[in-house]
Order: sequence, then structure tokens, then C-alpha cells
Amino acid sequence: MKTERLDEGLYRTVADNGVSVLSETLTGVRSVAVGIWVKTASAHEPRGKMGLSHLLEHMVFKGTKRRSAREIALELESRGGSLDAFTSKEHTSFQARVLDEDLPRALDILTEIVREPTLLEADLDLERKVVLEEISTVDDTPDDLVFELHSSALWPEHSYGYSILGTRESVEAFTAADLRELHERTYHPKHVVIAAAGNLNHEVLLKLLTKCGWFTFEPGPEPAEVPAVPKAVRTEDRVERESAQTHIVLGTDTFKYTDDRRYPLMLLNSVLGSGMSSRLFQTVREELGLAYSVFSYQSFYLHSGVTGVYVGTHPSTAEKALVTIRRELDRLALEGLPPDDLAGAKRQIKGQITLGLENPAARMYRLAGLTLHGEPYKTIDQVLSDIDGVGADEVASVADSFFRSSEHTVVWLGPS
Repeated sequence: MKTERLDEGLYRTVADNGVSVLSETLTGVRSVAVGIWVKTASAHEPRGKMGLSHLLEHMVFKGTKRRSAREIALELESRGGSLDAFTSKEHTSFQARVLDEDLPRALDILTEIVREPTLLEADLDLERKVVLEEISTVDDTPDDLVFELHSSALWPEHSYGYSILGTRESVEAFTAADLRELHERTYHPKHVVIAAAGNLNHEVLLKLLTKCGWFTFEPGPEPAEVPAVPKAVRTEDRVERESAQTHIVLGTDTFKYTDDRRYPLMLLNSVLGSGMSSRLFQTVREELGLAYSVFSYQSFYLHSGVTGVYVGTHPSTAEKALVTIRRELDRLALEGLPPDDLAGAKRQIKGQITLGLENPAARMYRLAGLTLHGEPYKTIDQVLSDIDGVGADEVASVADSFFRSSEHTVVWLGPS
């Protein structure tokens, strides 16, 4: 194994079989956040297997060789801890938040559900119903559904546009054999990143992981690559749905997570639609009273990204809301940010980053991201300095490239 010290109390170890382990010691806490990330998710799925990674994430909690589903649920919760998981577009993650004394127990459980799930057909019959109810929940939540529709409109033939949950048809067709094939192909050390933050010691963490078998597991095949990402489709889709509001998302594809333009884009979104002081909130909600919820957003992936705006408004005011949002987008594209707005956005983003790292879970996610996204390590001060160093010309260039409203894909969801 090769271990490197990245910072005070922060270490990364890469084992011979490919598993990466990162930890950060935090003084003044009595807890640990620990997680296992697997480099397989919806972006690696063909259309016919849409939702399989998410279903596998559910199924590993149904039982292992040594623990029943109930024992998995109780073992940490009964001690005040928590166990959770999620599937994103590019990774599947399993995490625990526990008292520092319960870290060995948490690692044992996490290792077991990741490495030794039983994946029985009888359990699948039950869990399939749960996932179908999850799909129904999204279908009944238009301000969630409209984002799925927008991703599909941007990338209709690429897995970035597929639903993480899958479709009713795909989920109903999956078998336990499908789950076992995916698990046997991907849940291996070369695909795994383990990150922990809190009251822990890196050498002790490595000993616990050795006991769990992580450094002697076979490395497995190389992780699958996400298919080449095509240019996003430019369209305006209207999906009819009976509801009290019309939900609109307009947005465009951008660039991957490690692109140098990430911070200029974050600064622009801060001014445009992040919080009560943003232009969209002040104009669309406060001045015109057109919406309760309006905001801008950005997401970054390994090979692309997206930025856009959401608004939910009465059907009679939807056109006016969209015109107002387009005007604010085009204003940014044309003018960039004046000095005062740029300085204010920098203060806001730096404050959000600093406050966001005030707990072990946030630190854990940051550590995992270093390896998952292939980023070089930077201290918090270096990150804040990078944000301070963003110039008005960089912001103007990004605004001109990605904030022209005529270049945005638009999805409406609501009454005709």
C-alpha cells in the first residue's frame, strides 16, 4: 500500500488491489462519518437496464450472509447512528454516521452489505414494489419530475439523460440474476473509494479495513467508462399534466467537474438564482409575485455538466415568468457581472463552502470527491484563493457561452 499525507490530519492510501482510502481527523467531535463509493451508477447503464444500479443499492440492505435486513437496520440505529445510501448518475454510495467508538461496527456492516449481499429473488419481489412506489412519488411530485424530463430532453439518447430510478417497465423486468451479474462485475476494489472524517486515526482505519478484508479482495476488472457525451439537444417540450402550477426548467449542458470554468459558473449562479438576494428571487418573486419557488442551479459530472433555472408558477403567468427569466439570463450573457456583484458573489460562495465543511459528513464527501473526480488536493484556503482569483473577464466568457436563453432547452410541465 502507498500512503501519502495530503494535509494536517488528512491522508490517502491506495492499496495494491486498487481500493482508495481517505481520512481526515477532526478534533472536537465525538463522531465519525464513513462511506463507501462504488464507481457504477445510471450513467453506465444501457437503456434496457435503466434503474438497475439503483435497485441494487436498495437490495443490498435486504440481507447478507451474516445479517438479516432487520439486523442491518437496528445495529447502528440502536446506538444512535445512521446508515444510508444513494445512487447518483456516476456513483453508488453507502454511508454511516456513528459515534467514534462504533466505527469498527460501521465498517463491518458497510463492508458486508457492499461485498456480501444475498440478493434473493424473494427479497426482490418485495423491494421491486418499494422502488415502483419511489417512481410513483416522483411522478406525483412535478417539481421533481420536471428535472427528469429536462435531463431526458437534453440527452435523449445518452445515459446522462436516463432516469436514475429507471422506468416501471425496466424495474418490473429485472431479475435477481441481473442484480448478481452487476454486483459481481462492479463491486470490486478497483471500483471503490472509502472515505472517513471525524474523531479517527488513519492507521487505525487501515487496520480496521484490513480486518474487513478490503486489501486482500481480488481487484476485479477496470471500471466501465461513461459513453462519449454528445452535444445536448435544443428543444422546447410541453408535457401536459393537470396541476395547480406550471413547472418550467430551462437549461443547457456545460462542462465536466474538473473544468477551470467551474468557479465562474458558480459565481454567476449565485447572483442569478441562489438565495433570497438573487436577481431571480427579487424580480420574479418579490417584484412581480409570479412564483413561490424560483432558483438557478448547476450540476457537474465526470464528462459534462448542466446549468439551468426552475420556476413553478400559475399557468396564467407562466409565459410572463419565462420571459422575465430569459431577460435575466440574457442580461448576464451580455453584461457579465459588475465589480460589486462579482465581489459579493465571491463572499457568498466562500462563505457557503466554509460553512458547508463544518461537519464530518461534509468533509467525508469532499475527501471521496478527490478520487472520484480525479482532482488534485487543495486546502480550503487554496480553494478560497482560487475563487478570489476569478476575474471579470472569465465570468463574462462563461456567461456568454452558457447564459444565452436562446441556447437553452426548455421543458414545461403542467396544464395545457
